[in-house]
Amino acid sequence: MRLTRPQIAERIAQDIPDKAYVNLGIGVPTLVSDYLPDDRQIVLHTENGMLGMGRAATENEIDLDLINAGKIFVTEELGAAYFHHADSFAMMRGGHIDYCVMGAYQVSARGDLANWRTDSPRSIPGVGGAMDLAVGAKHVYVVMDLFSKSGECKLVEACTYPLTGAECVERVYTDVAVFELTRGNVRVLEIFDDLDLEQLSAIMGLPLIDARPTLVNVMAGTP
Repeated sequence: MRLTRPQIAERIAQDIPDKAYVNLGIGVPTLVSDYLPDDRQIVLHTENGMLGMGRAATENEIDLDLINAGKIFVTEELGAAYFHHADSFAMMRGGHIDYCVMGAYQVSARGDLANWRTDSPRSIPGVGGAMDLAVGAKHVYVVMDLFSKSGECKLVEACTYPLTGAECVERVYTDVAVFELTRGNVRVLEIFDDLDLEQLSAIMGLPLIDARPTLVNVMAGTP
């Protein structure tokens, strides 16, 4: 019952508001561009120097000069602009990006982000623009599988991997649930898997706060 990666991307796209300037990271975050609602004007930024990026390009739309930071062929929206890499990073560092969506190896309960390397000696560091976005974007959303391949929860009390940014993550979208991080508290906004809150808390090893909307059935004629 867990969400697939495209389904997670579609879920994130629902929470991107109208008129937002958004940076999408490499991997699953890139898929968000394919699911943005048509009735919202959302401007996508890619750190290799493009504003007004569109969805991923299909076979007949591929232009060898149009790629995003993950080297994926993309389309362009009407009015798209291109600029130097340094200008792109100035936008990120200057607080001009409303939302960024990134992957992560770990996120802590207080919103610390670790996504540029693990503690494995075989890990290849990959900072990119993650540190700039972590401190420069107004809202930082993370997308990741809740558990690693070895079964360890990636939403933790405290990160054990080197930090990309401290107390910067606002929401975490996973295959199992959506979490909101507030003042060291982990609030559960949705659960997709066949688990109740207590079961999820037990397997994660974290205290969780139920913030899911309560559905109230009102019978006709009831005062």
